[in-house]
Amino acid sequence: MNITAFEYEDSIIVVDCGLAFPEDDMLGIDLVIPDVTYLKDNIQKVKGFVITHGHEDHIGALSYVLREMNLPVYATKLTMGIIERKLTEHNLLRSTRRKV
Repeated sequence: MNITAFEYEDSIIVVDCGLAFPEDDMLGIDLVIPDVTYLKDNIQKVKGFVITHGHEDHIGALSYVLREMNLPVYATKLTMGIIERKLTEHNLLRSTRRKV
């Protein structure tokens, strides 16, 4: 999974928000979502998500994380189109701020 947080002074920018698929020994687990506890604990600093491209390992966890943290999402037009389909599936399209 891909998720990186860049922190400088009082700002955090998150690049990508991907998921991973379980290993063979992870029985009963369908998806591996990143631990965003640090981001939730510092929500006042987080400016948003910058998404590099639309592969699952870069956007797959976004719908799950946005349920917990309503932050803006920045992406190119094609990538945003893919993200918007996922947000629609999770009933998050109207509540998510998006910027192409």
